[in-house]
Amino acid sequence: MAGETPLMVVDGGGVVVQWSHQAEELWGRPAGEVIGRSATELVSPVPAPCGDAAERCGHDALRDVAAVAAHGGLRVQPELREDGSVTWGIFLPPANGMAPGMETAVLEALSAHTAGALFVVDEELHVVSANAAAQALSGASGRQIQGHPLTDAWPLSSPGELAHILRQAMADGTSTTDHVMRTDPENEPQHTHTVSVLPLHHARGAVVVAHDVTGQERARRGVQALYAVRERVGQTLDMVATCQGLVDALVPGFADIAVVEVVEPVVRGEEPPLIPLGRDVPLRRAAFGNSGGDQQAWAHPVGDVRALPFPTPYAQALVDLKPRTIALRPDTPWLAADPARAEAIRASGARALLVAPLTLRGKVLGLLSLYRTRRSDGFDEKEVALTLELATHTALGIDNARRYTREHTIAAALQRHLLPPAPPSQTAIETAGLYVADGRGAGGWSNACALPGARTALVVGEVVGHGIHTAVTMGQLRTAMISLAALDLEPDEFLARLDDTTVRLARERRALPPGDPLRRQPLSATCLCVLYDPFTHTCTIASAGHLPPVVVGAESGTRVVEPAAGGALGGGGGPPYATTTVTLADGDVLALYTASLLSAVRGQDGASDPQPLWRMLADTDRPLQDLCDDVLYRLRADALPGDAILLLARTRPFPADHVATWPLGEEPTAPALARRHTRHQLAAWGVDEDTAYDTQEIVSELVTNAVRYGAPPVRLRLIHDRTLTCEVQDRGTSAPRLRHARSVDEGGRGLFICAQLAHNWGIRYTNDQKTVWTEQSLPAQHP
Repeated sequence: MAGETPLMVVDGGGVVVQWSHQAEELWGRPAGEVIGRSATELVSPVPAPCGDAAERCGHDALRDVAAVAAHGGLRVQPELREDGSVTWGIFLPPANGMAPGMETAVLEALSAHTAGALFVVDEELHVVSANAAAQALSGASGRQIQGHPLTDAWPLSSPGELAHILRQAMADGTSTTDHVMRTDPENEPQHTHTVSVLPLHHARGAVVVAHDVTGQERARRGVQALYAVRERVGQTLDMVATCQGLVDALVPGFADIAVVEVVEPVVRGEEPPLIPLGRDVPLRRAAFGNSGGDQQAWAHPVGDVRALPFPTPYAQALVDLKPRTIALRPDTPWLAADPARAEAIRASGARALLVAPLTLRGKVLGLLSLYRTRRSDGFDEKEVALTLELATHTALGIDNARRYTREHTIAAALQRHLLPPAPPSQTAIETAGLYVADGRGAGGWSNACALPGARTALVVGEVVGHGIHTAVTMGQLRTAMISLAALDLEPDEFLARLDDTTVRLARERRALPPGDPLRRQPLSATCLCVLYDPFTHTCTIASAGHLPPVVVGAESGTRVVEPAAGGALGGGGGPPYATTTVTLADGDVLALYTASLLSAVRGQDGASDPQPLWRMLADTDRPLQDLCDDVLYRLRADALPGDAILLLARTRPFPADHVATWPLGEEPTAPALARRHTRHQLAAWGVDEDTAYDTQEIVSELVTNAVRYGAPPVRLRLIHDRTLTCEVQDRGTSAPRLRHARSVDEGGRGLFICAQLAHNWGIRYTNDQKTVWTEQSLPAQHP
């Protein structure tokens, strides 16, 4: 082929007259050793025979050279010199086995019939040839771009990336397929191409094939946005989270900047206004997202409330409820009506805008604004239709959040009234309470909970802060407290689990979108838990950063019980909560309170002073509610820094004839003995036969488990109160487990039977023993 270098050149007599570097590598002989010698001596191991006649010898040598060349797969081609003599060039065959000229034909066929643009470049990345599609892509003829760098002929947004891929392919011989690249959008709409680079192994160069996939890329981008919005939007009843979910789903894949603004009355939970929306109706910027990082400019921060200026496409879209696509240029006339937004548009380099109203059933909820910067192109009709579909889906989520917000606001306003105005008294303890709500909405609460075994839990807590979110958090913690009380926990473990709940609520608060003001409010609460046992006359106290309780006794006087120090709820990871135990006499008054109560009590000099409170509580013979009223009359309503709460509890003896206790041995006859004691005692209490029979079954099963699996001593106690309580105590550490025994099993049904016969059951642990208890409802007593 023209321009191809031969391995060697021989003259008509078969003598080598030219020897290439490639021949030196192939046969291992330098040119000085070869030139002037017969080729057959060099390329064949057997010397060619030669007769006496020189002419015959020359023809024979040439014939032998040709034969040897053909045998080795070489190609022989004659060449006419200027002096009329003929030399013979010997060439390597094509690596692909094609006949001479076939490579050119293949390239021409590929160039003509390939659907995409095809460039051939040399090792300098200059264009050698280009098919018709490549010439159209470049905007110039093949002759005009030939010899020019490919990155000049085909402007790309990242030309260095293509140059790197080409050099890497030619260096290591590896090909690259379907690499996505985009054109430079400076002077025309941006297009997306998939690029394949194929290196030429026997020539320094490469083939570049590009296919325009702009349409497919737009469709893929739209489908991804649709799935992302359906996955993220509508999964929460938080309006800010709903709007931020839409922004996060659209940026950066579908748009470079997204803004969601919601009509301010909708944010407050009110009904959305009908169209047309008045010019003075304010909108709150609920969410913002961009692909430019923290340096991206914005016109207004999230949370900003303002009416949309007129005339602008934003305001007009909320009047006629039609979307608009606008090409943004420095001379766009309506930008003068909104200078702040105009400055942000110029700073961000936005080139295209799509505004779509957020509407539902003919009512306006807000506005969605999407921008594309210099890296992207405008919005087509399909993308506008898709955006309207996404806006409708988001509007439904916002309306659901609005309804929830309205109901949530009402529930928060009623929260303080839902707190028990007077904690219920128990057989062994009388309670009364005072609750004065802070008008700004604070987070104080109190509770008196009846526990198994005639015990009572007294709890006072306070969430730090004010407002609806503080009141709601108080409701959440109070609900968690009621649930934890049913687990029959010791005060220290109760506070530890309540602290876990507070930490979880704080974590959820920190996970809110950046624009949500609640995210910046820390969550902390204090709590005091007191557990009173009338049979041991002891109070077990644990504190989570709360003020200590006060005990007022007729004989012992007034004393402050300082519990072991414990961190406030929500700290997480602090030292474990500890308990403090004090003994109370019958008739002692225990006072739990909040800091706001002390601050609001009028002292003689008008300053906060706890002593007046102690003096008012000193008269322990008065009804507790009268004591609470006396404190109420001393409060200064203008000095309430929070909810003023006072919880009073007066101890009283549990009727001795309503409790019976029996020690039991380890003998196998212990269950039968326990049944007999139970039967006689319930008959003395006048318990109906059905309940008595069920109780005997329960006692038999619990005592059997204690004797068989526990450790002595074993004790049975029956308590006749509002319910009938059965307690079996032992010193074993193994916990009984409720099982569903199979029909062939001989055991394993005891605790299951107890759970079926009793309306409640559980296990209580102390330092040296465990108690398995059950509670049974008693029939109503009629006069």
